[in-house]
Order: sequence, then C-alpha cells, then structure tokens
Amino acid sequence: MDIRNIFCIGRNYAAHATELGNAIPESPILFSKPTHALVKADGKEVLFPSDQGEIHHELEIVLYIGKKVRDDFKVDDVVTKMALGIDFTLRDLQFDLKKKGYPWLRAKGFKNSAIITEFWDFPGTEACKETNFSLLKNGERVQHGNIKLMMFDFQSMLEHIHQEFGLDEGDIVYTGTPEGVGPISNKEEFVLQWGNEEKGRFIVRQ
Repeated sequence: MDIRNIFCIGRNYAAHATELGNAIPESPILFSKPTHALVKADGKEVLFPSDQGEIHHELEIVLYIGKKVRDDFKVDDVVTKMALGIDFTLRDLQFDLKKKGYPWLRAKGFKNSAIITEFWDFPGTEACKETNFSLLKNGERVQHGNIKLMMFDFQSMLEHIHQEFGLDEGDIVYTGTPEGVGPISNKEEFVLQWGNEEKGRFIVRQ
C-alpha cells in the first residue's frame, strides 16, 4: 500500500488539550510527518532516542484515502481503509519549539515517530462510533477513546486538509489523540486495540 503524505490533527479531543494545558482550538490544527517516520507495530522492538527528553505516546485512528478526492466528497466515499497509530512526540523539545515560535517538525517527525498497524477495511463513519480504541502499556490501559468525543469529526477535518493542502489517493490522516498521553520507557510493551481486538504491538528500545 503506497503512502504519499502523512497529515495529522492536533488537539482533537478536548480532554487531551486540557491535560497539556492547551487552549481548545476553534478549527483543526494541522501538521505533518515525513513518510520516513512510519514504522509497523508488528511485535518487534522499535528504536527511540534516549537523549532528547521525554517521548510521549499519542494513540490515534488513522484513515487511508483510497480514492480520488473531489471538492464535494464524503468521507465514506474516499476513505477505504483504516488503522491505529501512535503519534510520538519529543515533548520537551516541542515545548521549547513552541515557546520560541518555531515549527514542531523536529519534535513530531523524527524517525519511528509514526507507529502504524496493518490497515483494514473502513466500515464507515457511523460504524466507527460503535467501537472504542485503546492503548495498553505493559498490560495496563493508558488511553481509551471513541470518535464521538472528537471536536472535529472525520468529515470536517478531511475537508479542512483538502482546502488547505489538497487531499488525494494514498494520503493518510492521523485523526487526534484522546487523553492519557504519557512518557515511554525502555523495554515497555505497547498493544493497540480496536474494541477487544489486538491490531498491533511493539516493544520500546532506547
């Protein structure tokens, strides 16, 4: 499956914005990651920096745009696959960059900063509301969410991306993280779940 662009939505769950002391956005906050950041959650160890401060996990639903996007598109017509992913953030560096008014890319786009499970068929927006998604750290649930809690739904966020940058076949979108983000440590094992179904796992190596 070819991936062209990685778009990401920041602060899409109010409780997550609050836990970091951030203001609630009035429109979607957009950023991107390089495709070199992608790594599969296939049970193996994943290498992370050990000398750049805290690295936080941010569990997200990831949408795959599998069809050409017209200006009057609907989500269920252009999204063909979905996955779970983790947007990793060098939190100390991000705070420093934000304080200086610099872009976030160095804190968001480092190697292996975009964990991704295998994709599966997108069941439709309404069906997604019936299933929660979770992240387990060493067997303990640390993040738990449902798209019904999003401030900007799939349709509005994809429209915003399409208006600002263009959206097309092969693009993927990380749709925002619920509350419960936190630091990772060496040898911790993470499991990504859709409902009660395991979709991927990996072990941190630092």
